[in-house]
Amino acid sequence: MKNILTLSFIALAMIFTTNTQAQEFSGMDKSPLDIASFPSSYRVSDKAVRITYSRPQLKGRAMADLAPEGQVWRTGANEAPEIVFYKDVNFGGKNIPAGTYSLFTIPGRSEWTVILNKNLNQWGAYSYDEGADVARVSVPVNDDAESLEAFSIAFKEVADGVHMIMGWDKTRVAVPITM
Repeated sequence: MKNILTLSFIALAMIFTTNTQAQEFSGMDKSPLDIASFPSSYRVSDKAVRITYSRPQLKGRAMADLAPEGQVWRTGANEAPEIVFYKDVNFGGKNIPAGTYSLFTIPGRSEWTVILNKNLNQWGAYSYDEGADVARVSVPVNDDAESLEAFSIAFKEVADGVHMIMGWDKTRVAVPITM
């Protein structure tokens, strides 16, 4: 009797283990999630700023079709990016308290409006609420000889702080940040 109970227990354990191992996982996202931070070294734990965003790719499409001029854009793909300032900063001339904000932009031919918004966890720009804007700054558009297939954000240290640089195709915009 003891052997039958032991065998039954082993059989049940194998059934549940097999079901657990049969779990299906989703494939890679077409617009993968990425993080940019300053300082960028992973060994530095005292970060000033970090942004989490998804990286859409052109795949033969025009940037203007994916990020239309004059319209609020989620600044990437999927959810609106979230930018965390670990300290109070000056973002493009606006004083911003430490905290987490969503990032939107309004692309334009000669300048972009970069928006910090207090509403988080927003999918796309569908529920964007201008009334929740914390800051709007205008930055000039620059062209680059190199075309970027995937939308990218990076931080570049400059004499008086850092620039958050956004690039896609041959378009580049930089928002000055001082701490």
